[in-house]
Amino acid sequence: MAYSIDLSGRVALVTGASSGLGAQFARTLSAAGAAVVLAGRRVEKLKDLRAELDGAGGDAHVVELDVTDHDSIKSAVAHAETEVGSIDILVNNSGVSTTQRAQDVSGKDFDFVFDTNVKGSFFVAQEVGKRMIARARGAAPGTFTGGRIVNVASMLGLRPVPQLSVYSMSKAAIIHMTKALALEWGRFGINVNALCPGYIDTEINHHHWQTEQGQKLIQMLPRKRVGQPADLDAMIVMLCSDQSHFVNGAVLAADDGFTV
Repeated sequence: MAYSIDLSGRVALVTGASSGLGAQFARTLSAAGAAVVLAGRRVEKLKDLRAELDGAGGDAHVVELDVTDHDSIKSAVAHAETEVGSIDILVNNSGVSTTQRAQDVSGKDFDFVFDTNVKGSFFVAQEVGKRMIARARGAAPGTFTGGRIVNVASMLGLRPVPQLSVYSMSKAAIIHMTKALALEWGRFGINVNALCPGYIDTEINHHHWQTEQGQKLIQMLPRKRVGQPADLDAMIVMLCSDQSHFVNGAVLAADDGFTV
């Protein structure tokens, strides 16, 4: 029996969509039929992706968003809903990292990671969540189709590694944030889940896997390989779909067994 998921008629906001996993998530949701709002700071890259998605028959839009700026969050979400319609799906993907020993982390380093990964992600979810709650409260019985929020965490939120202590801590916070929001917002038909990718080969880190250090890391992985962005396609579509209505507060690892 064939099985497919159709997101036609749904509006998805994807943060950090200018490259890497965010761009792949946008491509995947667009291919599944959703109207996709591409959000991030690198507007020209977002425009290039919009042209790609539109050229493939999709419906893509661009909003400038700096998740470390609360006014920017409010403006971007309002702009998205004015241009495209109410947001049904949020893929909360913006994130940054630093690589250093714990004893070398400065206050500036710490704030750089936490302001984007934790504070930024929370207030994006809050801004979208408030609008979803208002829709749920104002909808006629049985007419609200529910909201979907996917917070992109990391396997390092489940199992830290050396020299990425602050990043690992920030992603652990995202996991707990996911559970807290799922607990509060579930009664409004809003499902909040976390996706924890493992090591994925993207344009941002592709060169690293060719280096001696990168090859050594690969040999330490459970199946001695890194994933591809497309390896997350099925999970992101499922979590954003109506078929995931019974999945709330879940923390799903896609790490090839790294955290087992």
